[in-house]
Amino acid sequence: MPVYKWVAETPRGKIIKGELEAANERIVRAQLRRRRLKVVKIKEQPKDIFENISFLQPKVKTKDIVIFTRQFSTMIDSGLPIVQGLTILSEQSENKTFRRILKEVVKDVQEGLSLGEALSKHPNVFDRLYVSLVSAGETGGILEVTLQRLAAYLEKLEKLKSQIKGALTYPIVVIIIAIIVLAIIMVFVIPVFEKMFAEADMPLPLPTQMVVNFSHFVKSKIHYIVGSVIGFFVLLKQIRKTYKGKKYTDAIALKLPLFGDLLRKSAIARFSRTLSTMVKSGVPILDALDIVSRTAGNAVVEEAVLDVKSGVAEGFTIAELLSEHELFPPMVVQMIAVGETTGALDSMLEKIADFYEDEVDASVDALSSLIEPMLMVFLGGSIGSIIIAMYLPIFQMAAVVAS
Repeated sequence: MPVYKWVAETPRGKIIKGELEAANERIVRAQLRRRRLKVVKIKEQPKDIFENISFLQPKVKTKDIVIFTRQFSTMIDSGLPIVQGLTILSEQSENKTFRRILKEVVKDVQEGLSLGEALSKHPNVFDRLYVSLVSAGETGGILEVTLQRLAAYLEKLEKLKSQIKGALTYPIVVIIIAIIVLAIIMVFVIPVFEKMFAEADMPLPLPTQMVVNFSHFVKSKIHYIVGSVIGFFVLLKQIRKTYKGKKYTDAIALKLPLFGDLLRKSAIARFSRTLSTMVKSGVPILDALDIVSRTAGNAVVEEAVLDVKSGVAEGFTIAELLSEHELFPPMVVQMIAVGETTGALDSMLEKIADFYEDEVDASVDALSSLIEPMLMVFLGGSIGSIIIAMYLPIFQMAAVVAS
């Protein structure tokens, strides 16, 4: 069906805009009148010729989902029917892909599916955790509360992700720029100096000769070096597509100097926050552990949580099972044990998540303070050594002339 863009005036005189999918303009006008809106303008939206080409459509970001969840929660809490709330939000969404998905959800709910079932048809946007919590909220009659928890969870998770990305991106970008600068110096600048020294017909000092030899190597093998780097990352991507490869590389990442501890704290914070949100929303513990394992983002954590799940099914406590895995520190195990004993597992997990999110904050700040001077030393040392090596023959020539 065609989509119509409309501009209308509210009973209080405010001008608002939106979109509606309808068979014709007459139906759009009728729907707007039912909402007590005075039509100012209606125009059929041109058909998007690329709508069936998925990679050309905008991606649905976590921010879009958080805003939707917050607004939907407010609407449900105000007593607005689910279908009406979804319809309004689908019209207001600025993301074309998300708007289309919400319209499909509205259609499915109108046809009799539960909200959880309708959302589950779009796993790339609403993951299993989101669907499970919504379904639990529907069953327990606390959908608006569950949506508020979901929004808070997604916001904290996105903050955690951005912190880790920020900590990893800065040094990687600086190192790449440094390598490109050094490559340009080796391929284009050093040969100029070499030609000048050759015309002077003088022996080169050892540091200068080493730099010239390295320049020859880089210049003659540059295509092999670039090909090897690209091949390494392609191979790494292929390895990580297998479960064993992902587990192996994730285990190495957790043991990296400087970054390993940060990734470990982030994994614990994510595990605790996710499990706390699910337990608090009334999801059965075995289902919660299964979903937590699938959303862990790290194969080592995923395997540990699945092991905990199988142990809990046999009658063991979560704390007993976590103590068998080095990934989880004794403090985490002890706090979870207290939570299980007192029946306050959700609040104890929330405290663990808060603590480790603060730890991630502190680690990112410490890492930035440590990496910056290290990168400056690397850059300054590399370029400074090359400059000194290139000027040594010039200094020798000046000494000869002076004598």
